[in-house]
Amino acid sequence: MLNIHNLSISFQGEYLFEDITFRLGAGDRIGLIGKNGAGKSTMLKILSKEMEPDSGQIAADKNLSIGFLKQDIDFVLGRTVLEEAYEAFHEIKELEAKIEHINEQLLLRTDYESELYHQLMVDLSEFQHQYEIIGGYNYQGETEKILQGLGFKRDDFNKLTDTFSGGWRMRIELAKLLLQNNDILLLDEPTNHLDIESIIWLEGFLKNYIGAVVIVSHDKMFLDNVTNRTIEISLGRIYDYKKAYSDYLVLRNELKTQQLASQKNQQKQIEQTEKLIEKFRAKASKATMAQSLIKKLDRMDRIEVDEDDNSVMTLNFPVSVTPGKVVVEADHISKRYGDLQVLKNIHLNVERGSKIAFVGQNGQGKSTLAKIIVGELKYEGHLKLGHNVQIGYFAQNQAEYLDGNKTVLDTMIDAANEKNRSKVRDILGSFLFRGEEADKYVKVLSGGERNRLALAKLLLQPFNVLVMDEPTNHLDIKSKNVLKEALNRFEGTLILVSHDRDFLQGLTNSVYEFKEQRIKEYLGDIDFYLDQRNVENLREIEKRDVVKETPKETNKQTYEDQKKLKSLNNRLSNVEAKITQHEKEIKLMDANLANDYDKTTADPKFFERYKNKKEKLANLMQEWETIQEELEQVS
Repeated sequence: MLNIHNLSISFQGEYLFEDITFRLGAGDRIGLIGKNGAGKSTMLKILSKEMEPDSGQIAADKNLSIGFLKQDIDFVLGRTVLEEAYEAFHEIKELEAKIEHINEQLLLRTDYESELYHQLMVDLSEFQHQYEIIGGYNYQGETEKILQGLGFKRDDFNKLTDTFSGGWRMRIELAKLLLQNNDILLLDEPTNHLDIESIIWLEGFLKNYIGAVVIVSHDKMFLDNVTNRTIEISLGRIYDYKKAYSDYLVLRNELKTQQLASQKNQQKQIEQTEKLIEKFRAKASKATMAQSLIKKLDRMDRIEVDEDDNSVMTLNFPVSVTPGKVVVEADHISKRYGDLQVLKNIHLNVERGSKIAFVGQNGQGKSTLAKIIVGELKYEGHLKLGHNVQIGYFAQNQAEYLDGNKTVLDTMIDAANEKNRSKVRDILGSFLFRGEEADKYVKVLSGGERNRLALAKLLLQPFNVLVMDEPTNHLDIKSKNVLKEALNRFEGTLILVSHDRDFLQGLTNSVYEFKEQRIKEYLGDIDFYLDQRNVENLREIEKRDVVKETPKETNKQTYEDQKKLKSLNNRLSNVEAKITQHEKEIKLMDANLANDYDKTTADPKFFERYKNKKEKLANLMQEWETIQEELEQVS
């Protein structure tokens, strides 16, 4: 399907990766992993032909189609959700316009015997045939199903995309991608803006996808549930194994252990050989033997142990000043967006030193309450911050507030004050922005690097209460662990919104569940909360009562069977549409005969057309039965 051979690319004289070779085939679901800045997003841009490599070749099958979901998207304003989703079907929409134009002409014309009328009928037949082949008769139903799977309600379909947040717009972009039936899907952090229910739906969709999928994600559970192959980019090389993420880590560790043992044994052999060489060199009679041993050492393939990129950021959150005993008092807090009530009569008291997790479905008010606490949203009710409270806030889309036209260093200097401006370089170094890395423009940073910069910027302000909304989005596994350790050491008050159970484990001492406009407190960490709810993970908590339809299992079918099944369904939809149209036309002709027989029969060709319509309808009914029989055989 897609062959990548000796691919290399460098930035500022240093290779991101060099001479990389691998192949993508139908059914491959690859987790592309590596630390932030390793080159994962760059690899996707090269595979999508959005970026040219320095060297190497990419050979693709003829007519191969590739869909690419990027972290940053551009949206045209003024379209509804459905209109934007329909943009996935450029060819279908063009054919619809042509078919509609011809039908309008046919209704107006009466020169049934003319060449022009005949040509219009030929064009209409050709366009309808093309329309059938590319799925024109069922794209609207597919669009609605995909949008609902990704969390949209029918009431949302005709709302302007302008009214939705960046996260919901990303879902529309994902829907467009899934609707295009590409041979290869390239997904860069697809779960960052999805709630648990939508993630589960997407897992089901991708597991049954007949093409190839390459996913950049730091969501371990998502990778384990979807992928069947892992490619890690590390220090310019790749490690490629046909295992899901967790199994790959175990295998990679075992292989490295074997490499170390083999290297140790080889080193012993080398040392023994070198001793013999030194011993034999001293004797003229043994000189030939010494030379033989030297040649043996030169020919020996030295065992190398795969290097690991263990560079991680250093992170500490110092407490500015000690606040009063109660840092937040909230009474009768309510919030609505238009007609939508999100929070109602919320009561919340946060004491100094508390470590709190906000959990629950998307849309239940977790981020809303966080924004109310930090003063970003208006609300009903009363909220009071305690004595000496200084709040640090990390928003879910924190990286979006960074200016892409500034360098990393300028971003920090502009945010610093006289007291900490001299420490900017040191802070950047601890976040892995060392040397020339600090002179990079923000717009060329990966999503994870932008999040690291946003965290570094946070340290330039004094705070003793830290409110963080999904801080692990875009962060690689090692960076997540560093952030978690820093939050564990933080002696101030922490309010954390997160869907990540691994990240929350052992980090908080109370959990607030958001549900149906209310909150409920559980005095313990996330494991205690899940135990009290008698579930194993947050996914079970965040699933809604309505279970959405997920794609049926099709893995047992061959690639060709699935292509044939899709073609048959398109033909069936086309035939059904034609049957409906012919029945309407015959019904209209019957009505004309009944209402004004003389005028209707004055047209000498009327009965001939009437007979042809009847015969065509009979043929269509026969064709419908034939397709149904073929479908039963393939299904």
